Amino acid sequence: MIRILFAGSPEAARLTLEILANAQSTCGFEIAGVLSNPPSAKGRHKELVPTPVAAFAAERNIPVFTPEHLNSAARESILPLGADLLVSFAYGHIFGPKFLALFSMGGINLHPSLLPKYRGCTPVPAAILNRDNQTAVTVQTLSLKMDEGDILAQTVVDMNGSETCESLLNYSAKEGANLILNVIKTCVETGALPCGVPQKGEASYTGIISKENGKINWNEDSEVIEAKIRAYFPEPACWTLENGVPLRILESKLAEQSVCSVDCSNAVAGTVLEFSKAHGILIKTGNGVLAVRKLQRQGKNAMDYKSFMNGARNFIGAVLQ
Repeated sequence: MIRILFAGSPEAARLTLEILANAQSTCGFEIAGVLSNPPSAKGRHKELVPTPVAAFAAERNIPVFTPEHLNSAARESILPLGADLLVSFAYGHIFGPKFLALFSMGGINLHPSLLPKYRGCTPVPAAILNRDNQTAVTVQTLSLKMDEGDILAQTVVDMNGSETCESLLNYSAKEGANLILNVIKTCVETGALPCGVPQKGEASYTGIISKENGKINWNEDSEVIEAKIRAYFPEPACWTLENGVPLRILESKLAEQSVCSVDCSNAVAGTVLEFSKAHGILIKTGNGVLAVRKLQRQGKNAMDYKSFMNGARNFIGAVLQ
């Protein structure tokens, strides 16, 4: 029986963990513990809330470890688990040599990109922002350098231009869990990780995304803005300023300029042109028109464009910045 330590934090990683947890009794392994980020303060009262991965593990009575740093104290707490294999997805920390040495079989990592393309912490937004036709779900060995491990399994994913970060991450989590299970089955049968294939091709890297990255520049082309809205949904989310107050733009569609019943040729970028029941709220961009379909004012719930316009006085004609 192989004992596994699963490392992850966000909702997508929880989906992967759930699939693995449900399969462990029939596949010859046991999830001996879960490593996740510490609880974070959320809400008006700043209550400490565990990560989705930690919350799921607690529900299943799986031991949870949430150290601030992977130092000697963290290693000493995890060592008694006797874990053979480390499985990681979206944990958010780099594993050092002393930590990896705890696991006799080493470690594997799920990375949602066509490695070596988009190494780093935000590969999914990068693929959407660049409007790629393909990405991938990859299982690699954990190495001491970021995302440079050998490829153990990889599934190419076709993209149709409708993906959001949330939908593509969730897909990758489920598909990746199946790839991980195949790798684990080999470990169970042979007592070791399978041999991987070294990464080939030019590497590219992604970085941390901040709230400021979501600020919309209406002078950009509609295609660029629309991709950005999908890439940053649900977090940090794209936003603009309405009379100096942040307004989240959560969903949009490309629209032909001909859908406008008003002449928008001389309109300033960011101008709210009109409300179209069929398309959405039409906003002028650098090269045409974008139909916004879901919005959220500060302190309010997200609303579809029709509900939003029911209480949006003087919104038509406003210039968003």
